[in-house]
Amino acid sequence: MNQIKLTPGGIVIVRPAGELDHHTADSIKREVSRLIFGGKANAIIWDLGSLQFMDSAGIGLILGRMRDLGAVEGGTVILNPSPTMKKMFELSGLGSHLLEGTEEDAIKRLGGILHGK
Repeated sequence: MNQIKLTPGGIVIVRPAGELDHHTADSIKREVSRLIFGGKANAIIWDLGSLQFMDSAGIGLILGRMRDLGAVEGGTVILNPSPTMKKMFELSGLGSHLLEGTEEDAIKRLGGILHGK
């Protein structure tokens, strides 16, 4: 089951589980975009620790939300991808957004990104 949580600081935490294909990506996209365009979100943490499979729709989902966050100069952290997913992200030019650690680590990293540190 996928979880989407908005922190009091405006960070969306997305925890997809199982498989992230085009069907799942569409429902996550609608919810996250609603938060971004509603002015409630300024950053996203994609916690992929429970994800077992992701196709190109998953990368498209993340890239699209990064583009959406551009309007608010928001940050993105891709947390705990599998080795295969990590390679896909690196080949897609998203290596600088990868992090191994906890959601708290990702929030701290975003704090620096969002405040110019």
